[in-house]
Amino acid sequence: MYINGQWQQASSGKSFDVFNPADGDRIGSVPDGGREDAERAIAAASTAAPAWSARTAYERSAILRRAWELMLARADELARLMSTEQGKPVKAARFEVQYAADFLLWFAEEAKRLYGETIPSARADQRFLVAHQPVGVVAAITPWNYPVSMLTRKLAPALAAGCTVVLKPAESTPLCARAVFEILHEAGLPAGVANLVTAADPRPIGEVFTSHPAVRKITFTGSTAVGKALARDAAATMKRMSMELGGHAPFIVFPDADPEHAAKGAAGVKFLNTGQACISPNRMFVHRAILDAFVHTLAQRIGKLRAGLGLDPDVAIGPLNNEAALAKVARQVEDAVAKGAQLVCGGERLHLPGLEKGCFYAPTLLTGVTPDMQIYREETFGPVAAVIPFDDTDDILAMANDTDYGLAAYVYTRDIARAFRMFEGLRFGIIGINDINPTSAAAPFGGMKESGLGREGAREGIFEYLETKLGGFAV
Repeated sequence: MYINGQWQQASSGKSFDVFNPADGDRIGSVPDGGREDAERAIAAASTAAPAWSARTAYERSAILRRAWELMLARADELARLMSTEQGKPVKAARFEVQYAADFLLWFAEEAKRLYGETIPSARADQRFLVAHQPVGVVAAITPWNYPVSMLTRKLAPALAAGCTVVLKPAESTPLCARAVFEILHEAGLPAGVANLVTAADPRPIGEVFTSHPAVRKITFTGSTAVGKALARDAAATMKRMSMELGGHAPFIVFPDADPEHAAKGAAGVKFLNTGQACISPNRMFVHRAILDAFVHTLAQRIGKLRAGLGLDPDVAIGPLNNEAALAKVARQVEDAVAKGAQLVCGGERLHLPGLEKGCFYAPTLLTGVTPDMQIYREETFGPVAAVIPFDDTDDILAMANDTDYGLAAYVYTRDIARAFRMFEGLRFGIIGINDINPTSAAAPFGGMKESGLGREGAREGIFEYLETKLGGFAV
């Protein structure tokens, strides 16, 4: 672990092993931290906070920029580590490293743009000044599916704002987190400003984060159920919260769209990271007039996807995270088929030579999906494309919004008026119009409803780590 600028073992002396999810091979071990370690890390962050927040924005920016340079210099090394530890294809891992580095550079610049303002007063003898100051110690909890970029998306704005951080990464991908903290250390981050606590059991760490009075903000990416539990526990001390939670994205293809172009886009975003992405489309609403062409092209694209070890450059599909994830995907597919959905391809666990210990599921295409099926309501988080035919374009907005989630949505149409109506009417935080990648460090990322609170990235991202202070001066 990395606490107060030093690499340390857990107080208990315990450690836990890390495995390659594709073949089950042990690839390393890390300290198994507990409550005492989380408390030590929070104490270090609290001690470092006054000096770090007092540093100029230009000093903080220089350290983040140096971290950006180091991350890009180690891009191939980080991508190979990510592919081995998380399972994603190495090409996708390289894209993630670039995305992760983008947050370091973006917030290195945003640190220098935390402008205040003056507000006119109705009184001649009064002046109003508004300033923005860091919230204090931040507790960050990051997921396994994007084990590098989700760290920098939280660390970079927090550090740029002048906050100090204690981060707990997902228990299945701590080696990637360690590599990121090695970069921060080499970039010259002062002791105690960012701290890393690894643990096989996340619950004791989370309990310390939510109850400790020195922690003033929690930022979390993960499931909606865990996010709700953290929010409930943190309410006792009124901590600031930002959360990026589950999704159930609609992918809507109108009759005027090019079905082949839309299907290629659908395949690209659906099977990104083996479907283990919060913005992955779960419900593909395709107008019946172009349904056959869309399904034909999508099936062709799926048939070309090869599963295997991520370090193989020809592999596009990696393993699911664990047996529970695979069982959930299989259950949804079995339920859909039993209720009348047509299985076009896939629909089975893959037992590949040498990869029997990995949780591989065949890229799958279902058509004829209906609202009574589990896959229509539940987030899948796996490589299954569920196609739902529709006829009435007037009803599709209500159908798409019929979910408790509200993270991402996709629309394919050539009608600019329809595109604007859908953009304005969809109750989702991110809308891709003929675009399967509406994300960037420069763009706000986050959801509505049960998909989360707050935004990451963009100008909004740094304000999640700032308090607004008003000064009224009588002159």
